[in-house]
Amino acid sequence: MPLPIQPLSPLDGRYQAQTSGLAEHLSEAGLNRARVHVEVEWLVFVAERGLFGAPTISADDAASLRAWAAGFGQEEIDWLAAKEAVTRHDVKAVEYLVRDRLEQQGLGALAEAVHIACTSEDINNLSYALTIRAAVQEVWLPAFRAVIDRLRELAEEHRERPMLSLTHGQPATPTTLGKELAVVAWRLERQARRIEQVEVLGKFAGATGTFSAHVVAEPGADWPATASAFVESLGLEWNPLTTQIESHDWQAELFGAISHAGRILHNLATDVWTYIMLGTFTQIPVAGATGSSTMPHKINPIRFENAEANLEIASALLESLSATLVTSRLQRDLTDSSTQRNVGVALGHSLLALDNLRRGLGEIAVSDTALDAALEGNWEVLAEAIQTVIRAEVLAGRSSIADPYAQLKELTRGQRVGAAELAAFVDGLDISDDAKGRLKALTPGTYTGVAAQLVDRLA
Repeated sequence: MPLPIQPLSPLDGRYQAQTSGLAEHLSEAGLNRARVHVEVEWLVFVAERGLFGAPTISADDAASLRAWAAGFGQEEIDWLAAKEAVTRHDVKAVEYLVRDRLEQQGLGALAEAVHIACTSEDINNLSYALTIRAAVQEVWLPAFRAVIDRLRELAEEHRERPMLSLTHGQPATPTTLGKELAVVAWRLERQARRIEQVEVLGKFAGATGTFSAHVVAEPGADWPATASAFVESLGLEWNPLTTQIESHDWQAELFGAISHAGRILHNLATDVWTYIMLGTFTQIPVAGATGSSTMPHKINPIRFENAEANLEIASALLESLSATLVTSRLQRDLTDSSTQRNVGVALGHSLLALDNLRRGLGEIAVSDTALDAALEGNWEVLAEAIQTVIRAEVLAGRSSIADPYAQLKELTRGQRVGAAELAAFVDGLDISDDAKGRLKALTPGTYTGVAAQLVDRLA
């Protein structure tokens, strides 16, 4: 017996609740709503300016058409599905829908102004620009900024909390937990600005970007200026030089920037996972949750593992979009048509990762016990400070110790050295009493430089 129809994509099934905001813009229905909006705006633009000899449209009729377009819903979705089954052309079905609406409003005299001088890509590129921009600005960026904000909060909260660094997985110069979190927040903030500043471009120049039909039908108009005015009236930047399609460079730039941000987030997910493994972070139990079907004690770091996996999928798709969309054979091929239908899928996996990261960062706590134990167990990390102070003493003429680095290397490399051993070593050095005092007062927990103050750079 066949199963009932089920969503093929987990974004529309298991994870639908987390990604539904994107469907408002990047679903087929969202795209068609934008197409109707663009068609109506072009119709009103033509009628208000009397282009192509079109009759004028009253302010009330224009407002009524716009309100209908804004209220695009299930009735229009069903109408378009039935019409496209006949036309086998999605944009042509939208044109017929707008014509039908004109007849219903008693505006049949304007019917031939619908889609006049347009190629389908004139409508599509503007519709994608509007839907992608809205999806990123209204859904993706707020989720991205929520993760940054959470990192900022944690960085400020733990700005003074010393922790052992691990370079190459080995004990290294201590830092503070707040500073390490601030590094990630700083990186992500730069990417947020890049994403916000991407120019969203649109074209409106006919079948091969030459305004050929426009000039023949309305030879007196300044068509580049007219097209620019129309594209900018939609809140987009005008691209003056195109083939049949808008070249999609802005989309490649946007998707590349989002993918880059995702790579940083992936680094965050794997680092937090590692810190959980090391005991630096503990996971706060969620009431009723199960970690393992057989091991009752388990609390698995699923938020960060889920984020890691979805960021990998998102980056693969986003980078494929970036690479594919910038190439079109000669004046037009349809590779972009199929490719762009996956923008919502790519952003959906990214959005799902953001949701998991935000929630995951709210479900961990810092283990002071683990942090203190790591610092106390690795006094040898102070070797860097000791050999650097000796060098300064030599340079200042207060010591004649030869090759201090080699001496500290012999004392500490590959072996544990405690507080007592380091204090005895410092006492035996031929350096000033002031230098000895500074070194003997130092502990792994206080050897953090200006890490805490660096958190202020986030402001």
